[in-house]
Amino acid sequence: MNYLVAVLPDRIQAEAAYSALEKAGLPSSQVNILGDGYLSADEFGLIDPDKQARKQSNRLLWSLVTFGFVAGYAFNHLTEVEIFPQFARFGNEFLAGILGGIAGALGAGLIGRTVGLTVSSGDALPYRNRLNAGKYLIAVTGNEDLIREATRVLRQFEPENIQGYTDYLQKSKLVGIDSTKARM
Repeated sequence: MNYLVAVLPDRIQAEAAYSALEKAGLPSSQVNILGDGYLSADEFGLIDPDKQARKQSNRLLWSLVTFGFVAGYAFNHLTEVEIFPQFARFGNEFLAGILGGIAGALGAGLIGRTVGLTVSSGDALPYRNRLNAGKYLIAVTGNEDLIREATRVLRQFEPENIQGYTDYLQKSKLVGIDSTKARM
């Protein structure tokens, strides 16, 4: 499945481009307008970078908490550092493990969230930002010939950006396509 996304500055140009695509013979079922009064990013299927960041953070959480606990416990066992002298040796080791687990949780939250926001969203984040800024997107799905024709028609409207994608896995619209992105 191929996708084409064009960013247009206002509703009038988006509607004119949609009409031009219809006149060129593109099926209206394969052309969508995203923006105020039309499909939202969520309705169309653009991934939400915040949800991806939470998923990334949760994936890291359990492994880093476990690793942190084991590392803290082992470090204290090997070095015999007394965190609280009134605790027995096992108590100090266990407390060091708890502190290591807390450090792992903080690391998972910080790194998982940051990486999830910056890396895993692909092009969805810039498109969401443009929609939030009041711009409109024209999204066309179809085979290569259809996308080529849509590109020819949309270039007449001088979009701010026009980007083509190929989803070899055919998962869904602009979800996880960052690795299969191709310029048109």
